[in-house]
Amino acid sequence: MEKQGYLSRSAFITFEGCECSGKSTQSKLLYKWLGSNNKPAILTKEPGGTETAEELRHIILNKDKRLDPRSELMLLLAARIEHVRDIILPALKDGTTVVCDRFADSSMAYQSYGHGLPAAFVKLLHKNLLNDIQPAITFVLDIKFDTFGRRLAEKHSKDPGNDRYESFSEDFHKKVMHGFREIAKQNAKRCILIDANNKSIQEIHQEIITLVQENAI
Repeated sequence: MEKQGYLSRSAFITFEGCECSGKSTQSKLLYKWLGSNNKPAILTKEPGGTETAEELRHIILNKDKRLDPRSELMLLLAARIEHVRDIILPALKDGTTVVCDRFADSSMAYQSYGHGLPAAFVKLLHKNLLNDIQPAITFVLDIKFDTFGRRLAEKHSKDPGNDRYESFSEDFHKKVMHGFREIAKQNAKRCILIDANNKSIQEIHQEIITLVQENAI
């Protein structure tokens, strides 16, 4: 896509990263910033975004459920198909910027790098079922494993929650973190790796705003 100056058109912007990386916080801050700059935008998430996708999200994240990685991937793709069809594409066609907390890169990081499903299989499904839709820019928030562990412990001390992914092994989460770094490296034209260690929320937010402006989003 030809760059036309920042905030001159709608864009599809995604945030990726492991649990406790801060991506949800940063996606919300970017959404608010776009609104304050008179840029029409919506904030959405995966899995979720539609009524059906939210129902699937409850199954996927419920730690009382035991899912085969293949079943998990298919549920995520079913939710994504609904999300793209009913939320993302209509917004983009209407000239609205879409800020999304997780998208297809999470499937690659969690289901391929984490669970070990073939990367080619995951990519093929995305290409054939979702017409290989890709964000204009993806911010990958990267944290060290000890930072992840500390933040997760702090989170669970307040509310243990029912997130199935948060209950997975340390080895799984290390694979996911490595996966996101590899995804960012392999998709350098689209992905920007953000060091989210030892920085305040506002410092990271300002870094993202600067990158949005520099990349003519």
